[in-house]
Amino acid sequence: MNEKEIGELRRRFRADKSNITHVRGCYVNEKKEIISQFDQSMALMGPEESEKLLGILRKTLSGTLGKNLLDIPFETRQVVEGDEHRLLMALRDSELRDQEAVEAFFQRAIRSLDLEGNYLILLAYDAYDVPYRSKDGDSQADASSDVFRYVLCAVCPVKLTKDALSYFVYENKFRNLEADWVVAAPEAGFLFPAFDDRATNLYDALYYTRDTAGNHPDFVDAIFHAPAPMPAAVQKETFQTILGDTLAEDSSYQVVQTVHGQLREMIEEHKANHEDQPLTVSRDAVKRVLTDCGVEDRHVDAFEARYDAAFGAGTDLSPRNLVDAKQLEIATPDVTIRVNPDRGDLVETRVIDGARYILIRAEEDVTVNGVQIQIG
Repeated sequence: MNEKEIGELRRRFRADKSNITHVRGCYVNEKKEIISQFDQSMALMGPEESEKLLGILRKTLSGTLGKNLLDIPFETRQVVEGDEHRLLMALRDSELRDQEAVEAFFQRAIRSLDLEGNYLILLAYDAYDVPYRSKDGDSQADASSDVFRYVLCAVCPVKLTKDALSYFVYENKFRNLEADWVVAAPEAGFLFPAFDDRATNLYDALYYTRDTAGNHPDFVDAIFHAPAPMPAAVQKETFQTILGDTLAEDSSYQVVQTVHGQLREMIEEHKANHEDQPLTVSRDAVKRVLTDCGVEDRHVDAFEARYDAAFGAGTDLSPRNLVDAKQLEIATPDVTIRVNPDRGDLVETRVIDGARYILIRAEEDVTVNGVQIQIG
């Protein structure tokens, strides 16, 4: 799925656009026990409650592709005979009315989730009459080309608020607000099946994780019987480690800055061109940058081997997961310098009288804790 397709579905989660008639769910305590189950009719909810509930579900379609929103592919064998795929299809095809399938899903999810405290598992079904869209992008709502039927799942922590003092304007009075349990934003969730090329793709699901450093791999395995993609934060750390370890003496400021700059330019160009498909970079593309920087062949070969071992041969990665496009950070154990990525040229490294230095050209105003200083 691409950003436009995700956005198209996300816009449906409004009270005036949604076809969701009811939401099923269960409330789970810290002992992994189901305290209650519910099948809530949206028609019987007030407008504020329904809007807030749809807002929670909508958050499972938010975030960045490749970081928070991850593609989970199914093998052909799974689609034909896999138990996990069969259960997801039963949820969708029954419009969440198959009690046995719903119970089986709840139990499978609860056994695999590693959340602390209480939480809700929410399930919603929707049928979307996909408007016809011409090649020039014009949409015709009355000319539906397909009906996209799907299930959305959201796993939401339930947290206890703190006591607070509140002022009630119309009563001109202070009152104490007691602690209460509230539903927090989803920690994990998914869309099944995927909405690829604005049509149903039973061979894929879209998985959501709030935390880019961890994506609940046991939950992914239990629901999809597939390995969880490497978290974005882990991709970044692994890529940085591979660069530093394999380049050895070639790992200079200029080389690392150039790699960072090339990846950042790819991100900016992709954004400026408003391209639909997710941006990725190949191992060979990074190799070419290293070679152009004059890195020795043996170090480039070492990078290639370590890359394949860590990410898999032929695996493309999102540049957004590998670098911080908004800043260039230079750090020692005691000093951290953050540089505008467009002005990496202001920094250089040098050895003076045997001591190593980071030099920053300071031609404009310089402040220390907000106080402007003079460099004489």
